[in-house]
Amino acid sequence: MKTFGQWLVSPWRRSVLAAAAGALPVFAFPGPSLWWLGLVALVPWILLARTAPTGRRALHDGWWGGCGFMLAVHHWLLPNLHVFTFVIAALLGALWAPWGWLVRRFLGGAPTPGRVAAALAVLPSAWLAVELVRSWQGLGGPWGMLGASQWRVEPALRLASVGGVWLLSFLVVAVNTAVAVLIAVRAARVPAVAGLLAAAAVTATAWSWAPRPEVRGEVRIAVVQPGVIDGPGKRFDRQERLTRQLAGQDLDLIVWGESSVGFDLTTRRDLARRLADLARLTDTPVLVNVDARRSDRPGIYKSSVLVGPGGVTGDRYDKMRLVPFGEYIPARSLLGWATSVGEAAGEDRRRGTRQVVMDVGGGLRVGPMVCFESAFPDMSRSLARSGADVLIAQSATSTFQQSWAPAQHGSLAALRAAETGRPMVHATLTGISAVHGPEGQRIGSWLGTDESTAEVYAVPLAAGTTPYARFGAWPVYGALLVLTGWAVAEGAVRRPGRSAPAPRVPPARTVRASPARPGR
Repeated sequence: MKTFGQWLVSPWRRSVLAAAAGALPVFAFPGPSLWWLGLVALVPWILLARTAPTGRRALHDGWWGGCGFMLAVHHWLLPNLHVFTFVIAALLGALWAPWGWLVRRFLGGAPTPGRVAAALAVLPSAWLAVELVRSWQGLGGPWGMLGASQWRVEPALRLASVGGVWLLSFLVVAVNTAVAVLIAVRAARVPAVAGLLAAAAVTATAWSWAPRPEVRGEVRIAVVQPGVIDGPGKRFDRQERLTRQLAGQDLDLIVWGESSVGFDLTTRRDLARRLADLARLTDTPVLVNVDARRSDRPGIYKSSVLVGPGGVTGDRYDKMRLVPFGEYIPARSLLGWATSVGEAAGEDRRRGTRQVVMDVGGGLRVGPMVCFESAFPDMSRSLARSGADVLIAQSATSTFQQSWAPAQHGSLAALRAAETGRPMVHATLTGISAVHGPEGQRIGSWLGTDESTAEVYAVPLAAGTTPYARFGAWPVYGALLVLTGWAVAEGAVRRPGRSAPAPRVPPARTVRASPARPGR
């Protein structure tokens, strides 16, 4: 009978196992939300990569694991992009190839305690470097950052206020590395335990030291979620009826979801008048989202537009970071064929050029984002630093209702709120709509994908500045410094021109001929 090691000799078997190990962390995210699994989900992948027979094989283990991870967290794209989803996963998965090599470099064989201690800093730093690169919106953006799996854990939200989701990702990878060492490297358990204690100490310090937002009053914000409705005209009618039900409820703002208005309000003055009528009826401004071809400039824009009792106010935010393939095709001349195998964008949407903070009246200032943009920590941080009292994300996930995507998207509101110390409203056309307070705590109940309603939330306002809002993504800078220091140290050890000393060879022995014996 073959042993497990013999079974892994086959490159294809090993690759499939690496992909499966890489996919395991997806269960820590919504919908399953097994957040505790995130603390050990990387262990099988680490144990596999450390046993790679060669550095080249470790690169493959990292690549295949990354491919499995990216395919798992983007599985909901399969009905739309079909085979192209696998292409994207394979391309982005290659970012983890160096990480697999580093796992073998530091934990392969019988690592010394010193190597294990270094691994607890270098491996999380390398993971953050991967997340930094793939966070560029042209490569798909920061969807599925490992630290985001901890959004339900109150101490993790406090850590997010200190170092953002980046600090969470670093600590989660460090914990996984320490657990893998405890399992596989008995001789180096001391630094592994020290690493776990250090992670616990950082969490405890953040819990006791990190400043809490100073709650100062509250505002009443209504979310209008019409549900899955075909056609922009019928959708507008449904949202109008739901909004009329909010009359007399003493609101500060009404929010409609992404693409809630499918016509340019400059040319469809009848719709602009109906929205102004709603603002007068409810005595509340309405923040809508227009997905239409502009009359004042070429192209289609997705724009947050504020409408008051007097009509469109002029406050407008044009979406800046578009969804690759969903709203534009990168390098369309090369990848335009994606439209023939899935529901990729037939025409590229146009981008906005700056973020906007809107004054909606009564001293309330809101910072709008559109859908995918709520995944970017830097955008919500910028709005908070620009004076936004409430962060708002207008979203639509009607294509992905039966997947885990709506819940995962809604959970990001908790992280963005905790990072900035500002409450966040995540309003969608078709669920999941969610509201979270300035510490990331849930406000009210989420609106599920099967609901068509208007819900009012009492949203606490907060003052003060979180360490993350003040200093930004400092864990990333620290990670890059760690990787640079390691590279310099490696270069010093293997400096060109200084070859390793040749192995000592014992001197040759001279064989002397024996004196001839006299013949018999």
